[in-house]
Amino acid sequence: MVRSLVDLLTTHASQQPERTAYRYLVTGDCDGEIQDISYGRLARRSRAVAAWLQERGLAGSRALLLYPPGLEFISGYLGCLSAGVVAVPGLPPQGRSQNHRALTRMKRLIADADAKVILGGREVLAALAAQAEHLPELDGITCVATEDIPDEAADSWREPDLTADSVAFLQYTSGSTSAPRGVMVTHGNLLDNQRAITERMGHTPDTLAEYEHELFVSWLPVYHDMGLIGPVLNTVHLGATATLFSPLHFLQRPARWLTALSRYRPHTSGGPNFAYELCLKHATPELLDGLDLGRWKVAFNGAEPVRAATLRRFTETFAPAGFRREALYPCYGLAEATLIVTGGSVDTPPTLAAAPGPGAHVDAAAVGSGRPIPGTTVVIADPERREELPEGEVGEIWASGAGVAKGYWRNALATRETFRATLKDRPDRFLRTGDLGFLREGELFVTGRLKDLMVIDGRNHYPQDLELSAEMSHGALRPGCTAAFSVDGGVEGEQPVIVAETAPDAAADSERITEVIRSAIGEAHGLAVRDVVLVHPGTIPKTSSGKIQRHASRAAYLADALAVVGVPAAR
Repeated sequence: MVRSLVDLLTTHASQQPERTAYRYLVTGDCDGEIQDISYGRLARRSRAVAAWLQERGLAGSRALLLYPPGLEFISGYLGCLSAGVVAVPGLPPQGRSQNHRALTRMKRLIADADAKVILGGREVLAALAAQAEHLPELDGITCVATEDIPDEAADSWREPDLTADSVAFLQYTSGSTSAPRGVMVTHGNLLDNQRAITERMGHTPDTLAEYEHELFVSWLPVYHDMGLIGPVLNTVHLGATATLFSPLHFLQRPARWLTALSRYRPHTSGGPNFAYELCLKHATPELLDGLDLGRWKVAFNGAEPVRAATLRRFTETFAPAGFRREALYPCYGLAEATLIVTGGSVDTPPTLAAAPGPGAHVDAAAVGSGRPIPGTTVVIADPERREELPEGEVGEIWASGAGVAKGYWRNALATRETFRATLKDRPDRFLRTGDLGFLREGELFVTGRLKDLMVIDGRNHYPQDLELSAEMSHGALRPGCTAAFSVDGGVEGEQPVIVAETAPDAAADSERITEVIRSAIGEAHGLAVRDVVLVHPGTIPKTSSGKIQRHASRAAYLADALAVVGVPAAR
């Protein structure tokens, strides 16, 4: 009986010890330095970390993981699971510009999780030690670079006593609308979600054989649920091979993702919608001539609104390289449900629900995110009346099933509010996702976030719809880098504001760009925009997973704290 991923790692290490589990592109380039680790080596390194933790009596306690991109994180994470220690993946502070935000989040995680030990890379821990006088949170916490734990430690490893209800790790939410909370993901949650990903994405034994076990290529951050539970853990769940590289290397040169897909020809790869937009922006004729994307079977798209325009343009642009529209795979999930909640069928093109209104463009259509995974129930609810809404009506997305986590770590009130929702006419308990959407013929269409919804002149407006209209209006605006929110206009009521990132050299044309955005919002949504502010690249607040923080953007706007390009419009 398989109780956890630890059992599966043991099996793979016994049956296929020499097979590559993960390869890592150190520079992000296929022709650069490559590190790899076999299943036999991975099991031994994980057991060495586990034994080190066991010898110090840390079973049941929390270990904060602070690693730079690379393979060492995987050994540390699986080492925690192999010791019965609760892993807490974190974003390591790196670089002065990101240091304050990363340090603040790290301090929150240490305090909230009551971490007893920090596992990490040598350079990360050395940097923390150098700032120790400014980090009283580290007092009494043991820090160890897992590279320094000898292989021989694995000889004293003892198999942990794990059950399906044992907490495997705390997945801290990205904090797009509130402070991060630690989701308690159990070993049972993990196994259920792995089975669902395997079934929905077609990761069958025949598929593995056809693709010679080349399952994933991924640049996604491993401290986030999409990058961890998808490419990393589904790989070890199936005994397959994944090719990984750093998110920074992808952002620096998006073509690296496409080149790796062309070189290793995996079955599955994907990311948030903005990643596909970045690829489109850098799709030169020279790049297209050298690509072969014909083997890419599942191009998943999730974690933020999936854009019909992006799907259309990506298919049209990369069709000459062999990409097929049927490979597009919109899906929906969240940390509170471990990861995946709904997903489509392999080789089936995305479903579009026509946008309302006369003359609405197909690119504004809602994109279907597939059907609920096996064993999961999804309903659309009116949270105030606690009533299920009829098909086609927009409400809050509620979910129940084996993938739904136990709750939030040490937060009984938030757990009760989020994980214990009930409908008037049925006893089931549901997870309140905080997302809005509707069901049509059993398929889920996600429309936005409940807390981000703007009510202007008595009408509901989703900020991502306004953001899309703004971004499509002018080529100088960066995809996925626009924030829409409303502010109090006094006697005029709530009014929308658009904050958009653009290149500094667009300052001379800022007035024209601003007017184009105003016109686009007016034509598409019938709204008069109170203000349009163009800001420098990389300055709009985002979560650790890259989601726009609209509340933080609004606060910065009201405090005149935005990094403005050119002269902003009068307020």
